Amino acid sequence: MATLSDQGFLEFDGLRLEYRMAGPRPHQAPTLMLLHEGLGSAGMWGDFPEKLAAATGCGVFAWSRIGYGHSSPAKLPRTLDFMHVEAEQILPRLLDSIGFRQGLLVGHSDGASVAAIYGGSVQDHRVRGLVLMAPHFIVEDVTINSIREIRHAFDTTDVRQRFQRWHADADATVRGWTDVWMKNDFKSWDISDRLAYIRVPVLIIQGEHDHYGTERQIEIAREECYCPVEVLLIPGIQHIPHREAPEATLNAIADFCRRLLPEHEGAQPAVVR
Repeated sequence: MATLSDQGFLEFDGLRLEYRMAGPRPHQAPTLMLLHEGLGSAGMWGDFPEKLAAATGCGVFAWSRIGYGHSSPAKLPRTLDFMHVEAEQILPRLLDSIGFRQGLLVGHSDGASVAAIYGGSVQDHRVRGLVLMAPHFIVEDVTINSIREIRHAFDTTDVRQRFQRWHADADATVRGWTDVWMKNDFKSWDISDRLAYIRVPVLIIQGEHDHYGTERQIEIAREECYCPVEVLLIPGIQHIPHREAPEATLNAIADFCRRLLPEHEGAQPAVVR
């Protein structure tokens, strides 16, 4: 079991994963595992891990998945099952390596999809619930349109320089991810069949004007899940609830934690400044 610092690298199975952690360590309190978006990284969460740790009293562990941030590079071209590989092969080893005892998976966008795949594929008694922010269970036309826009901006504007701040190889990260959807039959990507196998409560947080997915994603969860599904649809925001509506997002997650981890004391109402 690794000794966790506030930030550093974990190594196992020939992989090197960049991570950062806020709050108590896994042996001291429940842990919230933050799974980033399709072009995110451990660093791109900003101060959200620290605010989430303060709001819940839990430890918060964020890491850069393979091909992101300063973690090991991904093998390119990525295949359509790359999120399944993360959920079914890498995430279980990561949880074991940090000494994860109990907690929640908290995913955003692609990270929410990875969390849903894990919940529907790996029966892990340590995971008490899933928080899915702007999740994708199918790929919609609006998703592809937004991906084409970010690829065009990356290739033609200073967006490329902004991504270079967060990723060791921004070209491989952005082009490798966008190519998955632009060069494959994206309509064949569908994880809705996994939802019926999730056995823990789910909280979905989505922006009313999310430009990467419509409310159809919420409808699919309600149709397919047998587990309890709670929904917070936040008016006036788009794809990044924890950045666009931090107080509402933090309060919703903190309340969810208090109900799923009643034996854990220390969670406080979120205060965002």
